[in-house]
Amino acid sequence: MLFQDSRAKLLTGVCCAAALCAGALVSLKAQQATPTGRGGGRGGAAAAVFAAADANKDGFVTRDEMKAVFAKWLRGGDAGRTGSLTLDQLTAEVNAASPQLRPPVGVGWAPGPQNQTPNPADVEKMMAALPDKAPAKPRQPRKVLVLAKAAGYVHSCIPLAAKTVEALGAKTGAWTTAITYDAAAISEQNLKQYDLLFLDNTTGSFLDDPKDPAATAARKKALLEFVRSGKGLAGIHAAGDSYHEARGSGDAAPAASASRAGGPGALLASQMLAGGDTNKDQKLSRDELSALADTWFDKLDTEKAGKVSQQDFAARFASLQPAAPPAAPRGAQQGRDTQVGTWPEFDKMIGGFFKYHWLDPQLITTKIDDPKSPITAMFHGQEFDIHDETYTFGMDTWSRTNLHILTSIDYDKMSGADKAKEDFPRADHDYGLSWIRREGKGRVFYEAHGHNERIYAMKPMLEHVLAGVQYALGDLKADDSPSVQAKK
Repeated sequence: MLFQDSRAKLLTGVCCAAALCAGALVSLKAQQATPTGRGGGRGGAAAAVFAAADANKDGFVTRDEMKAVFAKWLRGGDAGRTGSLTLDQLTAEVNAASPQLRPPVGVGWAPGPQNQTPNPADVEKMMAALPDKAPAKPRQPRKVLVLAKAAGYVHSCIPLAAKTVEALGAKTGAWTTAITYDAAAISEQNLKQYDLLFLDNTTGSFLDDPKDPAATAARKKALLEFVRSGKGLAGIHAAGDSYHEARGSGDAAPAASASRAGGPGALLASQMLAGGDTNKDQKLSRDELSALADTWFDKLDTEKAGKVSQQDFAARFASLQPAAPPAAPRGAQQGRDTQVGTWPEFDKMIGGFFKYHWLDPQLITTKIDDPKSPITAMFHGQEFDIHDETYTFGMDTWSRTNLHILTSIDYDKMSGADKAKEDFPRADHDYGLSWIRREGKGRVFYEAHGHNERIYAMKPMLEHVLAGVQYALGDLKADDSPSVQAKK
């Protein structure tokens, strides 16, 4: 992509690769995109529950069928045979057992295998934008593992991002790549063969197995020790949307609606817990599930006919859901946001967690915080505009005292209307986009953009990622001291 003017607006068109001229300024051009949001809402819950409950497929659900499906979910999710389900266990079981909740690939979270095949046209554009050489010569042959497992929202760009990492290494000779969609690959033994783990838009509790706490603990331990022992970690976009949940102000425990298992079943599961957890132990026992089935069926069977048709089931299902409070005007909520981390060691390692995002194709002006860094050399010290879904990180999770900031949002150049879209804006209006940091003997690189496929056809962004990965591998030296020294 030819760099011309750092303040040029992003135009509709195809990104193309061209040689950088000496002293050229920065202009990132990209296609416009339709605004998109999070997938996996309430829409398919009624259909999912009806399909699961209608065992004899006669088009009706009876009281016994409703009780039976709840009991089936208990049997499937209660791996430890405790006689009850936690919110995460119920969410995972509902997700796995209810294909009606499955949104189209690339639109939202989906149980089962993710799409692993990028769009050929996107691959062609990405390949055309690849840099010719790496900024540093590898000290030794390097091997990168791309983890493309998403436990929450599934980005359509995931297979393209994985292909991009593979192509960057192959084209420049900087590394070879293995790609996995299986969180079980994050084990102490398997990681020994790799120099860096690349988190490709991982969301939610991407290492967790809700049915096997021991496996979850082993994976987390393996990841932390891998990096701290001297290896590398890199992440793009939704790697920063992992291991956090909503919590009400002053609450001592996670809100009932916050399931770390993620996915579209999370809302249905939290609704079941809120309605059925009579002893307030944050679990649903066999008796509580049976009583909940009775309560729900009584609300659905308004004619007291003993059965509910599919049409009536769908029409009345909303009556089971508590009324939502009136939505506050965008930007009206001030102060510290209500997100809290669920794996503090990872949250600090990756640099923070998602609080809010401006929807694609929001225009963002990117500042170059460290123009002397080899990881920002491709930007020539010049600001540039970019259209993408842009993450923000809250006051309690992201800090310059923990990170060496490479790029950030030029907040002063945002319009008042765009600023007002954000709930819980940071008081300091400081929003990082890419950064590096030390973690023990290891190194971490993160880039917040990468939601839309167009980002992977921008040569300067590919050069930025290439340099960041080489830093995390230990092949490219860069100042990684915190941007602001913590007060003693």
